Amino acid sequence: MVTGGAGFLGSHVCERLLARDVSVVCMDNFLTSGPDNIDHLLDHRSFRLVECDLTSFVHVPGEVDLVFHLASAASPADYLRYPVETLRVGSMGTAHALGLAREKEARFVLASTSEVYGDPLVHPQPETYWGNVNPVGPRSVYDEAKRYAESLTTAYRNARGTDTAIARIFNSYGPRMRPDDGRAIPTFIGQALDRKPLTVTGDGSQTRSVCYVDDTVAGLLALAYSGVPGPVNIGSAQECTVRELAELIRDIAGSSSELEFVDRPVDDPAVRCPDTALAREQLGWWPRVALADGLARTVAWFAAAPSGRHLQGMRQAG
Repeated sequence: MVTGGAGFLGSHVCERLLARDVSVVCMDNFLTSGPDNIDHLLDHRSFRLVECDLTSFVHVPGEVDLVFHLASAASPADYLRYPVETLRVGSMGTAHALGLAREKEARFVLASTSEVYGDPLVHPQPETYWGNVNPVGPRSVYDEAKRYAESLTTAYRNARGTDTAIARIFNSYGPRMRPDDGRAIPTFIGQALDRKPLTVTGDGSQTRSVCYVDDTVAGLLALAYSGVPGPVNIGSAQECTVRELAELIRDIAGSSSELEFVDRPVDDPAVRCPDTALAREQLGWWPRVALADGLARTVAWFAAAPSGRHLQGMRQAG
């Protein structure tokens, strides 16, 4: 079962599992995703879509061996638009997904996030770092929802014997990202393709470590099919500034767009880079796709999308 399976990352997880001859139940309420991501899977004999709200009730008949819990708004634009829903899916939704995993004696994989580290005071961020999160700031609806989800997942493992794992995902990107989701990469790509100014927040010196979706999914599957409980960082250790990211995307898109500097969002992290030693040691995993190659594939996907797709409601990126 893949919760949030119609989302950007979830659809790629479903696709990769089907390629391994795994039967997949995809659950989604389409709050921040759309059926377009999984249209090509609907006729697959081993794929079933269940439209439901994970915070209300979860039931899957028959045997379940593995539960991927990916359901959540993931971009600032989305979780600021749906703050209560984000907190509910991180709390009640996680509880329901864990309850199903316990009932079915299935392995449970939580898609947590680098945002549990907040605006980090330790760099790069190892899994042992507890984080620096503002619990009442605007980003807290996502950060604290994931921190609670990690705590609940750990409690199910320690107190109820559920086989669980926690992945802390760092800034995944690639085809099927929503062009209007507000994150830096789709925003920069859309603006570059439209020959509009690329809106860089602050002075652009804040850093990010972005990981191509194929590598992210490979890391998630490596964790799922291991006995490792985590948390494990899944991300690229190649750190770059937001300004460098904008300039690289502009060059790949062959655009002449200027950079436009705008205000940084509240509590926007100054640095972000994972310590990936644990993933290498315990999972034998590390990213294979170079940044320029992954961005080129993503730009090509956006450029080939149906007319106007990359024009929809672009927001300022951080």
